[in-house]
Amino acid sequence: MQMFSKFIKGIKTFNLIQDGDSVAIGLSGGKDSLTLVNLFSNLQKTNIVKCKVCAIMIDMFDGKYDFKPIQIFCEQKNIELKIIQTQIFDILFNIRKEAHPCSLCSKMRKGQLISTAKQLGCNKVALGHHADDFIETFIMSLMFEGRLSTFSPLSYLSREGIYQIRPMIYIAEDDIIKYSKSFPIFTNPCPADKHTKRQEVKNAIKDIEKIAPDFRKNTLRALLDPARHQNFFAQQ
Repeated sequence: MQMFSKFIKGIKTFNLIQDGDSVAIGLSGGKDSLTLVNLFSNLQKTNIVKCKVCAIMIDMFDGKYDFKPIQIFCEQKNIELKIIQTQIFDILFNIRKEAHPCSLCSKMRKGQLISTAKQLGCNKVALGHHADDFIETFIMSLMFEGRLSTFSPLSYLSREGIYQIRPMIYIAEDDIIKYSKSFPIFTNPCPADKHTKRQEVKNAIKDIEKIAPDFRKNTLRALLDPARHQNFFAQQ
């Protein structure tokens, strides 16, 4: 229940969803996006906000993997799922042979997600970023770009004409790990997984917490202070 309460808090605090919206969940098959599907499924059972919801999965592997367990999961949650087959993995690793593929991979997947959402008539795309992603992005911007910046819970992508929302902004990754234990999580076969700057920052934060145990909680509170976030968030 605490997870759902934090989900609703994110929606209400940042006015992420209104009655009549049509929301496409970006579903990777990982713990975060499956948690988001489950939370939206629970939302559909309430009168908190009335919106249409579907899920879009960008298959980077051109149909080489079996996503049937995820299809069944979405059916059980009454969330319509559309799987889009692409050759993103092959393009990145076999054709371009990218040494640092994460940024380009993200752009390609996001582009396909947004174009599909628009084709389906959705006006908002929901992403599974959580509180730890929010904090890590801030630390990465500070360390590697010299900027005080992080992503926004609500962004209007003017070039695409669609809103991007992150309703799990108040939910910690550790809570998601516990919550999603029974979900059919797709194991990412990407060779770059766990070998990124973000992973290094995750490890650095764990070291900081040995000195300051409340580091994440305090950082999240500082970043989400309503008096500050109006001019602080970058449009990402």
